[in-house]
Amino acid sequence: MLKQRTLKTATRTTGVGLHTGARVELTLRPAAADTGIVFHRVDLADSPPLPALATHVGDTRLASTLRVGSTTVATVEHLMSALAGLGIDNLHVDVAGPELPIMDGSAGPFVFLLQSAGLAEQNAAKRYLRIGETVEVRDGDKWARFSPFDGYRLDFTIDFPHPVFGSENRHVVVDFAADSYAKEVARARTFAFMQDVDAMRAAGLALGGSLQNAVVLDEVKVLNAEGLRYDNEFVRHKVLDAIGDIYLLGHPLIGQYTAYKSGHGLNNLLCRALLERADAWQTATFADADAVPGAFRDWAPQAS
Repeated sequence: MLKQRTLKTATRTTGVGLHTGARVELTLRPAAADTGIVFHRVDLADSPPLPALATHVGDTRLASTLRVGSTTVATVEHLMSALAGLGIDNLHVDVAGPELPIMDGSAGPFVFLLQSAGLAEQNAAKRYLRIGETVEVRDGDKWARFSPFDGYRLDFTIDFPHPVFGSENRHVVVDFAADSYAKEVARARTFAFMQDVDAMRAAGLALGGSLQNAVVLDEVKVLNAEGLRYDNEFVRHKVLDAIGDIYLLGHPLIGQYTAYKSGHGLNNLLCRALLERADAWQTATFADADAVPGAFRDWAPQAS
């Protein structure tokens, strides 16, 4: 039986919020089986828990923000992506601030933090959400789709009018039966255009952004002295974000996600549309690890 996972021990880090610019303390704690991923605003008195679920997403402007009542925690997608990539089902996330730290703009530091704490198997079957029927959402020329697939594959196309992107760097397919999350996705950083920064900051966004936590482009080139981590880092980061947004379904996905120019808002609409279609999905468990789709077989059993 492929089992649920949590951390062996608690782990902590600090950083700066990308959009708020606020210093943030973050603690990740083990959670019991069937808890799911639950965020806690520990800097606020009597704040309710915020389950990491698509139905609790209250804002998608350049990030995914969870909301329960008036309590929010922003920019959860990079940590959620790392949790999905490592197959972690249950976790308490204590956030002493309004937003998760941006770290280096990717999910790589979260992967390192989680792996350093160690992963522990739990005595409960891992539950998957299997796509049975195609579900699609659109917004103008942008669209995103879930379709049946015996594994986990993401097919993403971006379209930005900028010379750095080029025709060859606008599209990527990541199939986790062959591709490693840690190697092929986790290190891709968020990106921004210099001409958009003033408008974002006027809207109260990107206040903590810098060349240390984002890839920044002017009209013709990348401004970061170290350049890119992947030739197609921009579209790989969009895949990283999508993995985090999709994990807000509450379980690992068995299916294919295909998107054109999608973002947090459309990803959330797609997740909500799927959940409203009871005929389009079902939960699945695997008594025999050999029956698990190849995309998930690198989640090798670990002693608790």
